[in-house]
Amino acid sequence: MARLPTGSVLPVRPKGELGSLRVLWPFLYPYRARVALASACLIIAALLVLALVQGVRRLIDFGFHDTTGHRLDQAAVVMIGIVASLAVATAGRFYLVSWLGERVSADLRRAVFGRVVDLSPEFFETARTGEILTRLTADTTLIQTVIGSVISQWLRSALMLTGAMVMLVVASPRLAVIVLLLIPAVVGPLIVFGRRERKLSREAQNRIADLGAFAEETLNAIRTVQAFTHESRDRSRFGDLVNLSLKAALARIATRARLLLLVIMLTFSAITGVLWVGGREVLTGQMSPGVLSGFVIYAVIIATSGATLSELWGDVQRAAGAAERLAELLVESPDIAPPAVPVLLPNPPLGTLALDHVSFNYPSRPDLPAVSDLSFSVASGETLALVGPSGAGKSTIFQLLMRFYDPAHGTIALDGVPLVDLDPQVIRKRIGVVSQEPVLFAGSVTDNIRYGRPEATSAEIHAAAEAAFALEFIERLPDGFDCFLGEKGVRLSGGQRQRIAIARAILRDPAILLLDEATSSLDAESERLVQRALERLAHGRTTLVIAHRLATVRSADRILVIDRGRIVGSGTHDQLVAEGGLYARLAALQFKAA
Repeated sequence: MARLPTGSVLPVRPKGELGSLRVLWPFLYPYRARVALASACLIIAALLVLALVQGVRRLIDFGFHDTTGHRLDQAAVVMIGIVASLAVATAGRFYLVSWLGERVSADLRRAVFGRVVDLSPEFFETARTGEILTRLTADTTLIQTVIGSVISQWLRSALMLTGAMVMLVVASPRLAVIVLLLIPAVVGPLIVFGRRERKLSREAQNRIADLGAFAEETLNAIRTVQAFTHESRDRSRFGDLVNLSLKAALARIATRARLLLLVIMLTFSAITGVLWVGGREVLTGQMSPGVLSGFVIYAVIIATSGATLSELWGDVQRAAGAAERLAELLVESPDIAPPAVPVLLPNPPLGTLALDHVSFNYPSRPDLPAVSDLSFSVASGETLALVGPSGAGKSTIFQLLMRFYDPAHGTIALDGVPLVDLDPQVIRKRIGVVSQEPVLFAGSVTDNIRYGRPEATSAEIHAAAEAAFALEFIERLPDGFDCFLGEKGVRLSGGQRQRIAIARAILRDPAILLLDEATSSLDAESERLVQRALERLAHGRTTLVIAHRLATVRSADRILVIDRGRIVGSGTHDQLVAEGGLYARLAALQFKAA
């Protein structure tokens, strides 16, 4: 489950334009005291600005008519006090909202990442990794900017505009009418253009996600790209995506520019009208110069606040789009979840497996059975080999045993307990996997081996490497166990990467071992070393082996022949060769070639 902040709940999918921002409330709630304090600073600062205008009015009306200068001194002292208080309140607001922006952004990233890594493989059959990364980075950065700056400025401008309007009515109801009549003319475009900008913002963010997805896919396969001299085509494709992103961004910018044009023209036209009418009232003695000065300043505050609101409204709309995209990930739930009350497995582990009439279709291929009516069992300590042509369903069996998927029909049991009654993490802790293409991370040798058991000591890591016949090449690396291996272990050969993966599995000390084509892509010398390491790893454990090279499974206790998702043969190597059929044909082809 997603690791949300303490005291929060998982948000539901929001509706409406700004309803998407409701996804942020669970992340703001733990810091509600700071939110309240920041709001108080914001309100105080807005009131002090309005009070400052009254100080200017009194200074003009009374200070300049007092020949002793006493009232002028008093007004100046009061204004200095207001300015000092305003500075403290503004600084406090800035610090608090900036802190909130950074904190909420960090919590949001953790929650989204925590949810994504808990999702089942079915989700990643259609999801694009680059787009998920864009949501984790660009979208959360936009949320951080909005919480840490935009929302507080928007609320401050809204308060200033409201307060200034009240003061206008108090100072001169007749002049205030001129400004009030223009409010609908300003708010109308704000709503109309704001809706359009939100749609365009979402489109622009999607185009950026397309960019990230394509770049991530291309860079991860850079050797293949260069081997097939595909650089020019990929540059052209990336350029097309950049142009689409630019087009979407420019459309959003044009919409905002039109909004600003309308708002500024209308608001400052109102100020000009106020100055003209008010000036005539001053000339006829109906209004004092101080009142007109204060009125004009309030009108300017309204104008600038209105312009700020219209400008920031686009950022709020973009944040709503980003929040909606993040909410889509937060409301995703894993298809494989632990039961409410998981059953406990026997301890110590038995290492037995049993499949009973298991059938399964991948969600992305619902009309094509991956396995059909499979039934077999594996005894504790037995080595079972799965052989058959590509696409027969061998790897699917491994996916089901790891409970990455649940079968559509039938049951799978580990140590006599059905997998559906177990916590998936408990299942996977009892299984070690060595695949054809071992996954290494951009860290040191120690980091990659310790991945199998994070609490392992240095001595245990050293022993695991020695057991995997990896010690000899690790000690030749520039920094030994501390050597940085590069992204995906690119600094090692295939055989070396495989032995690091075997050391990781040895360190995990699993009851059940799954070997998926672990030596099929290696040269003869590497295969010999890896095979020795695998034999040492498999000793005393229940082991399932997928292999295309039948020579590597001749010594297996039992061999299952899989074809089109069904078992078409079972027995030892010699028995299956004697029976004829698919296995005998495969064996004849391979051993004749050898």
